[in-house]
Amino acid sequence: MDKATNKLLVLWTSNDKETALNMVFMYTKNSQVRGWWDEVNLVIWGASAKLVAEDKEIQEYIKKMIEEGVKVDACKACSDNLGVTEEIEKLGVDVKYVGEPFTKALKEGWRLISV
Repeated sequence: MDKATNKLLVLWTSNDKETALNMVFMYTKNSQVRGWWDEVNLVIWGASAKLVAEDKEIQEYIKKMIEEGVKVDACKACSDNLGVTEEIEKLGVDVKYVGEPFTKALKEGWRLISV
């Protein structure tokens, strides 16, 4: 697999906690820790931003993923609309407008999982 296709982009839009804990976070963290991909990037977009801001267990898991080397971004437009930007930034998440970097990653051949 060439470098461009050995990068994983996980787009997390769901506000379902069970899906977050038992699929999104589990696979994303293990992908980084076990070296399944050269780079792993989790993008918090839409309803998932509100779940992050309101749930302490989710917040702790995100902090652990960041410590393990997962790059975690969140959509600034979404977090601003939901009034949760400050809470998400406190976790060490890079809150920014993600449309352009997301498009760039797709055009570069990153593998995408969307939940």
